[in-house]
Amino acid sequence: MRRLLAIVVIAAIAIVLAFGGQRIIRRSKPPLPAVVSRNADITALVAPPLRARIERAIVGTSADHRVAGPKLIALTFDDGPYPVDTPALLAALRAEHVPATFFIIARDAEQYPGLLRAIAADGDEIGNHTETHPDLDRLDDAAVAKQLTDAAAYLGSVVRDPGVHTFFRPPHGRFRPATLAVAQRLGFATVLWTDDPGDWRDVGSATIVAHVARFATSPEILLLHNGRPATVAALPQIVQRFRAAGYTFVTVGEMLERVTPDQLNRAARTPL
Repeated sequence: MRRLLAIVVIAAIAIVLAFGGQRIIRRSKPPLPAVVSRNADITALVAPPLRARIERAIVGTSADHRVAGPKLIALTFDDGPYPVDTPALLAALRAEHVPATFFIIARDAEQYPGLLRAIAADGDEIGNHTETHPDLDRLDDAAVAKQLTDAAAYLGSVVRDPGVHTFFRPPHGRFRPATLAVAQRLGFATVLWTDDPGDWRDVGSATIVAHVARFATSPEILLLHNGRPATVAALPQIVQRFRAAGYTFVTVGEMLERVTPDQLNRAARTPL
């Protein structure tokens, strides 16, 4: 009987430790960086050793501290261009007199090169969103490199924007540390975001605006999507909220001239 009781107790302790360990590991996972610069330590940003992760979960580290920085916002739009939605989005940006950064899929731009030129003509920035929009975490290094270089080659043949060769955003935000290393070797900074309001889902403009106001950061890189009518409808209110809070609108390139990647990666939440 005592032996059975001891087995039960040991099993219970093992279960508690196992589930507790899993919670620690989950809690210790580093937050998604907003920017991985061309010379950043990828391991420290996205794949720290287990010891460092446990320390982060138990006692915290200075890297976890969020700091409110300059009130700058970069509106970023993924995907496209699209024949109906992109002109509507460009018109909304012109009406609000704000710049944006478009992360363009080269295969889509090949169908509508005139829209790519229209984005550039409006003074908006163009970044690299790959050739065909695959899940890069499923590709080997050579395939990732081909996605980036092929996209840059086509986009660069249509517009003269250095962003197509220097700023990259992985589709769906999916990547491995090796993905980021390939981007670095090719001269790209990987640009993610400080807030994702989920406009890629079937949500209304009011939901998008409410999320953006609640989860705003300073500075901010806001992830939005080309080809979403609700996003176009939400844009005037988004701009109004940030302007009223004293923010200045910039492109990603302008942002990185004025703040460091570390400031973006540690940006504090500052609800509007």
